[in-house]
Amino acid sequence: MSSRSTRRVAAAVLAAGAALGAAALPASADSGHHRRAHVVISGVQYNAPGHDNHSNRSLNREWVDITNRGRHGVNLDGWTLQGEDGHTYTFHHYRLGGRATVRVHTGFGHDNRHDVYQDSRHHVWGNHSDTATLRNDRGRVVDGESWGHHGGHHGGHHH
Repeated sequence: MSSRSTRRVAAAVLAAGAALGAAALPASADSGHHRRAHVVISGVQYNAPGHDNHSNRSLNREWVDITNRGRHGVNLDGWTLQGEDGHTYTFHHYRLGGRATVRVHTGFGHDNRHDVYQDSRHHVWGNHSDTATLRNDRGRVVDGESWGHHGGHHGGHHH
């Protein structure tokens, strides 16, 4: 084999190796996306126990739990939780720790590490059917939970 053809074969092997390495790189290098995949809707109480009298107590008995199943904290700033009717709660300056859960209540209260409040004067989740959709700060759907005619779930708590 001439040195010229040896160089061509070597260049082809190197080019193929570089292309293969570049194709494999995004899957292992995209750790931010991997972490976000661990954030899920882990529970929903859409039909507040007792009479729906629109009292703050009744409103806060309606909630959605968001859980980070990963080991590392996730910045939820700009993430949204939305119902079918378009009502949207946006997380502001909130970091969900690793293996932690935050409960998003419908009514009013003081936000803390474990509980945040939508500050709504009306129930936002349909008692008979609805869909809660969690989106990241880029608007991509991270998780969703449906009940009633959508998902066939009945009762108040699910997941």
